[in-house]
Formats: sequence, structure tokens, C-alpha cells
Amino acid sequence: MTDVLWLTAKLAGLTTLLLLALASPLSWWLARGRSALRTPVTALVALPIVLPPTVLGFYLLIALGPKSPLMTLLHPFGIRTLAFTFEGLVIGSLIYALPFAVQPLRNAFLTVGDEALEAAATLGASPWARFWRVALPLSLPGYVAAAILVFAHTIGEFGVVMMLGGNIPGHTAVLSTEIYRLVEALEWGEAHRLSLMLLVFAFLALLALLALERRAKSPSRARS
Repeated sequence: MTDVLWLTAKLAGLTTLLLLALASPLSWWLARGRSALRTPVTALVALPIVLPPTVLGFYLLIALGPKSPLMTLLHPFGIRTLAFTFEGLVIGSLIYALPFAVQPLRNAFLTVGDEALEAAATLGASPWARFWRVALPLSLPGYVAAAILVFAHTIGEFGVVMMLGGNIPGHTAVLSTEIYRLVEALEWGEAHRLSLMLLVFAFLALLALLALERRAKSPSRARS
């Protein structure tokens, strides 16, 4: 059980850290860009929300399998497949949790407004400096919300993990798939214990998000 808990925390932690970095430029472009491609890209990013996890897991299984064109390019480096590996789970989790990082960050960047950025520009700040010193500090609540959502969503994800990872003990077995295994083995007591643990965790994550939202709104109420 210790291995399952550690692997679950490791997967959720890596996914959260990587997505906060990878989703930042995409979210900034979606919030501040003027390209006509923003609408189809937004729809593409949000696709995992409505797409059945097993469908996404199936296509990822094909894409990361040994016969896919993508993996063929990696064969000279000794990488034949990423299916049924922890690295493959990380890739699958990044794709499936992407909208849960992009949406809060995009909303946070939208609330920054143009005034602060224009003021920094008049003082000679470069685009990178304006983002790093102005937009990023003002968007910290969005980053916290994104981190909570991505971490909690990755902890509870089952379909993509099961399809792509196969629930291999010590390698791809995480809490959600372990509960499924316990139910199949008729170990109801242990399955109940783990399910209750995830239920409490999900409730606490939602409480944290609500507290963050209330704290973000309180200054505006005070000014009004």
C-alpha cells in the first residue's frame, strides 16, 4: 500500500508542477492574444472535459505504443514504448488535466487588465518583465487554484490511468486503480478505506478552492 500511495503522490505532484509551467504560456496567449485560432485551441484544450477517459486513454495507448510513428522516432535512443510505464502515465495525466490548469490561469490573466501592464510598459519594462513582475504576482490565486484542481484531479483519475498504465504493482498502480483491484478481489474493507480517504481528500480540496475564491472576492467587496 505504501508503494501505491507514493506512486499516486508522485504522479500528481509531477503532473501539477509540469502543468503549471507548460500551461502558463498557453493560458497567457488564450487570455491576451488576438489570433483567430484562440477559439479552436480553447475547444481543443477543453476536449478532455467532455471526452470519455477511456477514449483518450485508448488513443494515448496507441500513440505511445511500440508501433506508433512517435515511438519509432525514439527507437534509436532505446525507447521502444511508453505504454504501461510511469512516464506514460505522466504524459497521459498532463493531457487529461490540461484544462484544469489552463482555465484558472486564463481567468486569472484576464483579471489582470491592461492598466497595470501598460503602466509597466511606459516605465520601460520588457514583455517578459511585465509578465514576471506584474501579471504573475497578480495571478497567484489562479496558480493556487490550478495547482489544487490538477493535483486533486490526477489523484482521482481512473480511466486514462487504467487504459494507459494497466495497474502494474510498483510501476503504474495508483489509488484509483488499486480500489478497482480490491473490489474485484472482494476486499471490501480495504476498498472502503481507500475510497473514504479519497472522498475526504476531494472534500478538503473543494473547501480550499471555495476559501480561495472567497478570499479573492473579499477585497472587491470591501472597496464597494
